[in-house]
Amino acid sequence: MLYNLFDYLKDYVDFPGLGLFRYISFRAFSAIILSMLIALFLGKRIINKLAKKQIGESIRDLGLEGQMQKKGTPTMGGIIILVSLLIPAILLGDLTNIYVQLMIITTIWLGFIGFLDDYIKVFKKNKEGLKGKFKIVGQVGLGLIVGVSLYLSDQAVVRVPSTSDALESHAEVISQEGFSDKVGYFRDEKSTITTIPFVKDNEFDYAWLSPVGGELGEKISWVIYILMVIFIVTAVSNGTNLTDGMDGLATGVSAIVGVTLAVLAYLSGNIIYANYLNIMYIPNTGELVIVLAAFIGALVGFLWYNSYPAQVFMGDTGSLAIGGIIAVAAIMIHKELLIPILCGIFFVESLSVIIQRLYFKYTRKKYGEGVRVFKMSPLHHHFQKEGIPAIIQFPKRALPEAKIVARFWIIAIILAVVTIVTLKIR
Repeated sequence: MLYNLFDYLKDYVDFPGLGLFRYISFRAFSAIILSMLIALFLGKRIINKLAKKQIGESIRDLGLEGQMQKKGTPTMGGIIILVSLLIPAILLGDLTNIYVQLMIITTIWLGFIGFLDDYIKVFKKNKEGLKGKFKIVGQVGLGLIVGVSLYLSDQAVVRVPSTSDALESHAEVISQEGFSDKVGYFRDEKSTITTIPFVKDNEFDYAWLSPVGGELGEKISWVIYILMVIFIVTAVSNGTNLTDGMDGLATGVSAIVGVTLAVLAYLSGNIIYANYLNIMYIPNTGELVIVLAAFIGALVGFLWYNSYPAQVFMGDTGSLAIGGIIAVAAIMIHKELLIPILCGIFFVESLSVIIQRLYFKYTRKKYGEGVRVFKMSPLHHHFQKEGIPAIIQFPKRALPEAKIVARFWIIAIILAVVTIVTLKIR
């Protein structure tokens, strides 16, 4: 909003400092500071209001150390994250940018679904919350909106080297973010290519999955792409939700993922850096950095209250929205196939639940008694339990919650570094 206002006024008002708003770096730093301050100062008030309304977490006794002490801790704290993210994103982002628009829609859309789930659990006293099929419908609907919007928008393009020999040899000096460099001639095109690690060209095209070529094949490739978008939004959103089971776990891991995505978005949206690093250049994605900066600041601010021992839980209001934001951001910068690495914590947490359920059902059907692979799932609870019959018994003794969370953060940092490094390992 402010960016669009100052951009409009620049030809009419010569006010010192307005030029700073042209720089993504300045607006990104402003967004992260503003979102953090909003989360810190507004968070306390929201927590007090939630506590007064007795909006506390209902805890099932699973025999975990310190678990019952959390009973009554205010939930639905994801509201703090959503408000702290949306205000800086709207104020400092370019609201005419399709990527910013879709990120705002994603935040509100999944935040609302999560809010309904928490509302039913807390106020209607229904532990099941919103029925799973309605959550899936909402996630699929968002994935469809994102996929179709990227297909139809003229802004959602990839800039590739020109196929014209006459133009291919041409180079021009480009200036962006205060830096200049000589780059080759490029052309914009709608494309279903994406980044894939550990291969020579570092790119994969969904069109390769189309059984036919030509114009029909192009349309089929976009259908495949949209189906992949739907799957990724649903999977990552649910994966984040499963990870939200310890104080600060999902918040800290998501902040680390957010930092990585912001770095990738900045590099991908800057023609000079993209040309230097020989990675895919995606015009207009630089604006994503503003939203992701607000996302990071909101999470760090929320972590002030959510770190062990937590004063508030984010609930599905926060976890569903966080997962959707991460998924949609990765899709927009064509890095969705890096998610299993970057979001390895979410991926393994989801996988642990699937393995546990499938193997337990299989052994119960075959032997009459179910066998557990993990002492408990999702995976983070496995490390909290001891004395439970399971195939995997490591560690022998239960670990303190704070230690588990810290170690998961360290693993998330390692995965983030590996994700960035994969861009150059081909």
